[in-house]
Amino acid sequence: MSVQEPVIGFAVAVVREEGRWRCAPMDSSALADLDAAITELRKARSTGAVFGMLAVDDEFFVLIRPAPTGVALLLSDAGAGLDYDVAADVLDQLRVEPPDPDDEDIWPAGDFTMLADLGLPEPELQLIVDDIDLYPDEQLMMIAQRCGFAEELSKVTERLQQ
Repeated sequence: MSVQEPVIGFAVAVVREEGRWRCAPMDSSALADLDAAITELRKARSTGAVFGMLAVDDEFFVLIRPAPTGVALLLSDAGAGLDYDVAADVLDQLRVEPPDPDDEDIWPAGDFTMLADLGLPEPELQLIVDDIDLYPDEQLMMIAQRCGFAEELSKVTERLQQ
């Protein structure tokens, strides 16, 4: 498996506590290492929801939601597992085989219900993931809009791009 260096994109932790959303940049190591992302998210102290959003190299995104019983994951393109360690790690955790290298279809893997309690039901998340005309950052912004934290996410991603 080849890893493209450096991995470009953003990793953002999202927290909802007492009805308010907060977004904060995660360490760039989260873009290449699922364990690093999960560890950083677990350190977020909150009585509310905590999840991570990774947009990797304009190729795919990952949603990560730690819980006491495990981690809910969603990978927008399982084919990314052939080229990116973080995507391969997601597939491994999900116990999903990567697609055949000759398969050009894009198919997601993971839990489409992971944000349902935050205002994004499974069918809507499926529609966003299935829109292959959007870049991963655009898909994540749509998710943020549906859940109600687009402004907070936009502020963080703008700072990261400077």
